Amino acid sequence: MTVLHSTFNLERSYPVPPERVFAAWADPEAKKRWFVSAGEHELDFRAGGREAVEGRTPAGGVLTFVATYHDIVPDRRIVFTGTLTGDDALATVSTTTVELFAEGDGTRLVLTEQDTFLDGAEKPEWREQGTGDWLDRLGDELKQ
Repeated sequence: MTVLHSTFNLERSYPVPPERVFAAWADPEAKKRWFVSAGEHELDFRAGGREAVEGRTPAGGVLTFVATYHDIVPDRRIVFTGTLTGDDALATVSTTTVELFAEGDGTRLVLTEQDTFLDGAEKPEWREQGTGDWLDRLGDELKQ
């Protein structure tokens, strides 16, 4: 039984105002397009609201992400906690803060994530890479 703690920061710049970036997080259909590669998705985007994604592991098992939103400041900040479970075994617990800053006509997004990885089911570099990938897909969504 092992526990590993990790924190990472990612930044992205998008050529749209913070209102558009925030809307891509808040709208269930938009969020599903850039956040969910496959599987079921539900989103209740409000403080106290919940997000859930259920998909499959490469080996065909069940992979579930569940988040609770704790703080939402429109067009400025989103704070949530999340768990990742694979085949009913808790793999990670995380706290994520997303900050949006207006820069000219665009937005600078700063994401900070603090993770607890349990029993080697996931690795910090996998999480950072995956989070970076979906921030890149968010950029693609914002080009639409």
